Amino acid sequence: MALIKTLKSEPVPQDERQRSRDDAGLVLQLEHGNPLARRWAARDLATCPEAAAALVSRLQREDDGSVREIILSTLTCLGNEVAVAGLVQCLRSGDAALRNEAIEAMKQLPAEVGAIVRRLLADADADVRIFTVNILESLRHPDVEAWLIEVIENDREVNVCATAVDLLAEVGSPAALEVLQQLKVRFADEPYIQFAADLALKRISEG
Repeated sequence: MALIKTLKSEPVPQDERQRSRDDAGLVLQLEHGNPLARRWAARDLATCPEAAAALVSRLQREDDGSVREIILSTLTCLGNEVAVAGLVQCLRSGDAALRNEAIEAMKQLPAEVGAIVRRLLADADADVRIFTVNILESLRHPDVEAWLIEVIENDREVNVCATAVDLLAEVGSPAALEVLQQLKVRFADEPYIQFAADLALKRISEG
Protein backbone atom coordinates (compact mmCIF):
# COMPACT_ATOMS: atom_id res chain seq x y z
CA MET A 1 0.00 0.00 0.00
CA ALA A 2 1.47 3.35 -0.99
CA LEU A 3 1.90 5.58 2.01
CA ILE A 4 2.35 8.89 0.24
CA LYS A 5 -0.91 9.60 -1.47
CA THR A 6 -2.60 12.68 -2.83
CA LEU A 7 -5.90 13.33 -1.15
CA LYS A 8 -8.88 13.24 -3.45
CA SER A 9 -10.80 16.44 -3.80
CA GLU A 10 -13.47 16.20 -1.15
CA PRO A 11 -16.00 18.76 -0.04
CA VAL A 12 -14.62 20.19 3.17
CA PRO A 13 -17.04 22.02 5.45
CA GLN A 14 -16.04 25.67 5.62
CA ASP A 15 -16.11 25.70 9.41
CA GLU A 16 -13.53 22.88 9.43
CA ARG A 17 -11.13 24.60 7.02
CA GLN A 18 -11.53 27.98 8.71
CA ARG A 19 -10.37 26.74 12.06
CA SER A 20 -6.93 27.84 13.24
CA ARG A 21 -4.35 26.53 10.77
CA ASP A 22 -1.33 27.19 12.99
CA ASP A 23 0.54 24.17 14.27
CA ALA A 24 -1.14 24.16 17.67
CA GLY A 25 -4.55 24.34 16.04
CA LEU A 26 -3.70 21.49 13.69
CA VAL A 27 -2.54 19.31 16.59
CA LEU A 28 -5.87 19.93 18.31
CA GLN A 29 -7.71 18.91 15.15
CA LEU A 30 -6.03 15.51 15.28
CA GLU A 31 -8.56 14.78 18.04
CA HIS A 32 -11.55 16.08 16.05
CA GLY A 33 -14.57 13.82 15.81
CA ASN A 34 -14.72 14.19 12.02
CA PRO A 35 -12.22 11.90 10.21
CA LEU A 36 -12.01 14.41 7.36
CA ALA A 37 -10.79 17.11 9.73
CA ARG A 38 -8.23 14.69 11.19
CA ARG A 39 -6.97 13.81 7.70
CA TRP A 40 -6.47 17.45 6.75
CA ALA A 41 -4.73 18.17 10.05
CA ALA A 42 -2.37 15.20 9.68
CA ARG A 43 -1.56 16.18 6.10
CA ASP A 44 -0.91 19.83 6.98
CA LEU A 45 1.45 18.87 9.83
CA ALA A 46 3.96 17.39 7.36
CA THR A 47 6.10 20.55 7.75
CA CYS A 48 5.95 20.59 11.56
CA PRO A 49 8.60 18.33 13.15
CA GLU A 50 7.38 19.30 16.62
CA ALA A 51 4.07 17.57 15.90
CA ALA A 52 5.62 14.10 15.60
CA ALA A 53 4.73 13.08 19.17
CA ALA A 54 1.10 14.13 18.73
CA LEU A 55 0.90 12.28 15.41
CA VAL A 56 2.33 9.12 16.98
CA SER A 57 -0.15 9.36 19.84
CA ARG A 58 -3.05 9.74 17.41
CA LEU A 59 -1.76 6.92 15.21
CA GLN A 60 -1.84 4.46 18.08
CA ARG A 61 -5.51 5.27 18.74
CA GLU A 62 -6.77 5.97 15.21
CA ASP A 63 -9.37 3.53 13.91
CA ASP A 64 -10.08 5.19 10.57
CA GLY A 65 -7.85 3.64 7.91
CA SER A 66 -7.74 6.73 5.69
CA VAL A 67 -6.63 8.93 8.60
CA ARG A 68 -4.03 6.39 9.66
CA GLU A 69 -2.64 6.32 6.13
CA ILE A 70 -2.11 10.08 6.12
CA ILE A 71 -0.55 10.06 9.59
CA LEU A 72 1.91 7.38 8.48
CA SER A 73 2.71 9.40 5.36
CA THR A 74 3.32 12.51 7.44
CA LEU A 75 5.53 10.67 9.93
CA THR A 76 7.53 9.31 6.99
CA CYS A 77 7.93 12.82 5.60
CA LEU A 78 9.09 14.11 8.98
CA GLY A 79 11.46 11.20 9.53
CA ASN A 80 12.83 12.62 12.76
CA GLU A 81 13.83 10.69 15.87
CA VAL A 82 10.38 10.95 17.46
CA ALA A 83 8.64 9.83 14.27
CA VAL A 84 10.92 6.82 13.84
CA ALA A 85 10.57 5.87 17.51
CA GLY A 86 6.80 5.98 17.06
CA LEU A 87 6.99 3.66 14.08
CA VAL A 88 9.13 1.28 16.12
CA GLN A 89 6.45 1.26 18.81
CA CYS A 90 3.97 0.15 16.16
CA LEU A 91 6.05 -2.99 15.58
CA ARG A 92 4.92 -4.08 19.05
CA SER A 93 1.24 -3.42 18.36
CA GLY A 94 -1.33 -6.20 18.52
CA ASP A 95 -2.88 -4.72 15.36
CA ALA A 96 -1.34 -6.64 12.46
CA ALA A 97 -2.42 -4.03 9.91
CA LEU A 98 -0.72 -1.25 11.88
CA ARG A 99 2.45 -3.32 12.20
CA ASN A 100 2.54 -3.93 8.45
CA GLU A 101 1.91 -0.26 7.70
CA ALA A 102 4.75 0.73 10.04
CA ILE A 103 7.08 -1.74 8.34
CA GLU A 104 6.27 -0.23 4.94
CA ALA A 105 6.82 3.28 6.29
CA MET A 106 10.18 2.36 7.82
CA LYS A 107 11.36 0.91 4.51
CA GLN A 108 11.23 4.45 3.14
CA LEU A 109 13.67 5.79 5.75
CA PRO A 110 17.00 4.03 5.05
CA ALA A 111 19.27 6.48 6.83
CA GLU A 112 17.05 6.98 9.86
CA VAL A 113 16.20 3.29 10.27
CA GLY A 114 19.74 2.24 9.42
CA ALA A 115 20.95 4.09 12.50
CA ILE A 116 18.88 1.83 14.79
CA VAL A 117 18.88 -1.50 12.91
CA ARG A 118 21.41 -3.19 15.15
CA ARG A 119 19.43 -2.21 18.23
CA LEU A 120 16.25 -3.60 16.70
CA LEU A 121 17.99 -6.83 15.67
CA ALA A 122 19.08 -7.26 19.29
CA ASP A 123 15.59 -6.65 20.69
CA ALA A 124 14.41 -9.13 23.30
CA ASP A 125 11.21 -9.72 21.31
CA ALA A 126 11.85 -12.21 18.51
CA ASP A 127 8.87 -10.84 16.57
CA VAL A 128 10.45 -7.38 16.52
CA ARG A 129 13.64 -8.93 15.17
CA ILE A 130 11.64 -10.71 12.45
CA PHE A 131 9.83 -7.49 11.53
CA THR A 132 13.19 -5.72 11.34
CA VAL A 133 14.45 -8.32 8.86
CA ASN A 134 11.25 -7.72 6.89
CA ILE A 135 12.10 -4.01 6.80
CA LEU A 136 15.54 -4.83 5.39
CA GLU A 137 13.86 -6.46 2.39
CA SER A 138 13.31 -3.10 0.71
CA LEU A 139 15.59 -0.84 2.73
CA ARG A 140 17.99 0.85 0.32
CA HIS A 141 21.03 0.68 2.57
CA PRO A 142 24.53 -0.64 1.79
CA ASP A 143 24.74 -2.64 5.04
CA VAL A 144 21.68 -4.86 4.49
CA GLU A 145 23.70 -7.98 3.70
CA ALA A 146 26.09 -7.41 6.62
CA TRP A 147 23.15 -7.10 9.01
CA LEU A 148 21.60 -10.31 7.69
CA ILE A 149 24.88 -12.15 8.12
CA GLU A 150 25.04 -10.95 11.73
CA VAL A 151 21.54 -12.29 12.31
CA ILE A 152 22.29 -15.79 11.06
CA GLU A 153 25.59 -15.82 12.93
CA ASN A 154 24.20 -14.73 16.28
CA ASP A 155 20.44 -15.10 16.64
CA ARG A 156 19.27 -18.17 18.54
CA GLU A 157 15.67 -18.13 17.31
CA VAL A 158 15.12 -20.39 14.34
CA ASN A 159 12.30 -18.27 12.92
CA VAL A 160 14.43 -15.13 12.95
CA CYS A 161 17.26 -16.94 11.20
CA ALA A 162 14.88 -18.48 8.67
CA THR A 163 13.54 -15.04 7.77
CA ALA A 164 17.06 -13.72 7.33
CA VAL A 165 18.10 -16.69 5.18
CA ASP A 166 15.11 -16.21 2.89
CA LEU A 167 16.20 -12.63 2.28
CA LEU A 168 19.86 -13.55 1.88
CA ALA A 169 18.82 -15.86 -0.94
CA GLU A 170 17.70 -12.73 -2.78
CA VAL A 171 20.40 -10.19 -1.86
CA GLY A 172 23.37 -12.27 -0.65
CA SER A 173 26.85 -12.36 -2.12
CA PRO A 174 29.67 -14.91 -1.75
CA ALA A 175 30.45 -13.21 1.57
CA ALA A 176 27.44 -15.04 3.02
CA LEU A 177 28.38 -18.56 1.92
CA GLU A 178 30.43 -19.55 4.95
CA VAL A 179 27.90 -18.36 7.53
CA LEU A 180 25.12 -20.16 5.66
CA GLN A 181 27.08 -23.39 5.93
CA GLN A 182 27.65 -22.73 9.63
CA LEU A 183 23.93 -22.11 10.09
CA LYS A 184 23.14 -25.53 8.61
CA VAL A 185 25.37 -27.10 11.26
CA ARG A 186 23.90 -25.01 14.09
CA PHE A 187 20.32 -25.94 13.16
CA ALA A 188 21.01 -29.43 11.86
CA ASP A 189 17.64 -30.71 13.11
CA GLU A 190 15.56 -27.94 11.51
CA PRO A 191 14.29 -29.06 8.08
CA TYR A 192 13.27 -25.60 6.92
CA ILE A 193 16.67 -24.10 7.76
CA GLN A 194 18.33 -26.88 5.77
CA PHE A 195 16.04 -26.23 2.79
CA ALA A 196 16.29 -22.43 2.92
CA ALA A 197 20.06 -22.40 3.45
CA ASP A 198 20.61 -24.84 0.57
CA LEU A 199 18.47 -22.66 -1.67
CA ALA A 200 20.37 -19.53 -0.66
CA LEU A 201 23.72 -21.27 -1.20
CA LYS A 202 22.62 -22.40 -4.65
CA ARG A 203 21.34 -19.01 -5.73
CA ILE A 204 24.39 -17.15 -4.46
CA SER A 205 26.85 -19.66 -5.94
CA GLU A 206 25.15 -19.50 -9.33
CA GLY A 207 25.22 -15.74 -9.26
